[in-house]
Amino acid sequence: MGDMRETPGPILCVVGARPNYMKMAPLMRAFAANPALPRAILVHTGQHYDVAMNDRLFTDLRLPAPDVNLEVGSGTHAVQTAEIMKRFEPVVDDFRPSCVVVVGDVNSTMACSLVAVKKAVKVVHVEGGLRSFDRAMPEEINRLVTDQLADLLYTTERSAADNLAREGIGSERIVFAGNVMIDSLLANRERAVPPAETLARAGVDAGLAAETFAFVTLHRPSNVDSPEALVEVLTTLRDASERLPLVCPLHPRTQGNIRKFGLESLVASPRIAILPPQGYLEALGLLAKATIVLTDSGGIQEETTALGVPCLTMRENTERPITVEQGTNTLVGRDRALTLRLLDETLATGGKRGRMPEFWDGHAAERIASHLGRWLVAQGATAKA
Repeated sequence: MGDMRETPGPILCVVGARPNYMKMAPLMRAFAANPALPRAILVHTGQHYDVAMNDRLFTDLRLPAPDVNLEVGSGTHAVQTAEIMKRFEPVVDDFRPSCVVVVGDVNSTMACSLVAVKKAVKVVHVEGGLRSFDRAMPEEINRLVTDQLADLLYTTERSAADNLAREGIGSERIVFAGNVMIDSLLANRERAVPPAETLARAGVDAGLAAETFAFVTLHRPSNVDSPEALVEVLTTLRDASERLPLVCPLHPRTQGNIRKFGLESLVASPRIAILPPQGYLEALGLLAKATIVLTDSGGIQEETTALGVPCLTMRENTERPITVEQGTNTLVGRDRALTLRLLDETLATGGKRGRMPEFWDGHAAERIASHLGRWLVAQGATAKA
């Protein structure tokens, strides 16, 4: 009599926005290379809707084209979350997955977790337990909800387990695996595009960044959505540019608000290069060669720590405290005097260098794949023959 065991359902891997891609690319490779795992199906919710940039990032990261694209597009948080849930539910019904793997903290992360748990499908959250303790951040709400729903949480730093324990999440659900985004960085560092090439392509004098420059990104609503906050940030950047040139690939919303609030004069300087959003390899090249980074991004705090580049984070809090405690990151908020003082110190001394945190070694995805294979067997799922 033949083997009557049911073929296990695939692993549904969800991405929705740019920060997810860097985390999912090494996971997809590790899942494909591990014979103990069912096949992985990549589902793109389409939350990030810049088609040209989307395709470019997938190519840069060697991420396979999505098997399913929900094409959700933009909308308010409620509209976008609801639309993702409506479109993801039939996908779960069709594939009957062994589990759903979500990464990070975007709306897609929470929405797809909600659908899966209501359908009695196991939820695996990669990058669990990070907390800013600032509920004004939409990402914090997504993190809190996703972690409560998840059956298995892979963490990037040990402090995440303490956060989860305080929220009543048992240690049997938590595995410290390391940082998959650093897997992407280390795998692609040699492929990074030199800054001079990126600037030339953008029509900027490559001499601007010949020796020292600051790399700048800004997109947090708290910094860019009110004219008062944006004036504070741009005034600090203008003053910083007197010390060294700035290379600023700015989010379209940030550029739109600069125009909307009539603040173009604050960035109208030959020492401030405003670029459109860049591909992963271009951004990595700029990050690696920067003298210092000014940002309000979560992921860039981690990338600068891995690269040993000093980072000033223009936020009052961070969900990635290890980047401050062990890495190269310092929180400055919108404190102009503090930012400029630390910038001067960096130019004089080389600034904060830090060290590489534990398990940020390029092998986090392999550890996750290995553990997930064993975990699925324990849950009653069986691997492909």
